[in-house]
Amino acid sequence: MAERSSDTLYNAASYQKYRFSPSENLQSVIFSYLEEKKLNPVRLAVDVGCGSGQSTRVLVTRCEKVVGTDISEAQIEAAKRSASFPNVSYRVCPAEELPFEDGSVDLVTAFTAAHWFDLPRFMKEVDRVLKPHGCTALSTYTNNFSVHYKDCSERLTEIFTETQKLLLAYADEKVSRVTVEYEEVFEALPFQDKQRVSQIVDRIPMSVAGVIGFCQSFSMYQAFLRSDPEAAKSLLQKTEERFLETMGVGSNETQVELCIRSVCVLGCKGP
Repeated sequence: MAERSSDTLYNAASYQKYRFSPSENLQSVIFSYLEEKKLNPVRLAVDVGCGSGQSTRVLVTRCEKVVGTDISEAQIEAAKRSASFPNVSYRVCPAEELPFEDGSVDLVTAFTAAHWFDLPRFMKEVDRVLKPHGCTALSTYTNNFSVHYKDCSERLTEIFTETQKLLLAYADEKVSRVTVEYEEVFEALPFQDKQRVSQIVDRIPMSVAGVIGFCQSFSMYQAFLRSDPEAAKSLLQKTEERFLETMGVGSNETQVELCIRSVCVLGCKGP
């Protein structure tokens, strides 16, 4: 059973507020791959572990029908409350038990989610539901972040990295799949036609408060919060204070850029 979006790991409200849609360059890698494989039209796409729907919505203009699935009812309810599209629907279900007929799906995606799944069972489901020549794209951002603002980017990145290292002490063991940049996910994909793209870099504009909120949405922060609420809140408060002091500004609405590097496992099912 997939654990990635369970309510014990993620706060649906912070996930909805602070998680961003798949980055532009990541989208470009995925959609270029679909063009290369001549997957057109995409009649049915399934976005597994969709959370509050940010990733699902990027598929709406490229696919005739999109279904977002997640094990968390709270996440699915958040997704339904956000922007609606006539060709998008949502279902509550485990990643390893997808409610689709054999050979009925053109595209299966999972954004910052596949590392939480029972990989052998999930990959069997991907193979089962995909049509011949159907494709999958399984991606996550890596642990390589940097924060950019004027001439203090190096120091801001050091502060972010220090905070991240403290939070990693509370990381679930499945986060190690992110640390090794989805090598295990790549190996588990049961298709001969597959590739792993690891140098996908984007800069995401956001406020200092947004960067702190992004950290707040991490599963490892939520674990820290349950273990020691005061210490967890204090860590992010001090991180924000250090950011503002380094930048020489007083408002946490000051805009910075968060640089992320993503990795994506792409595969095409044989005939």
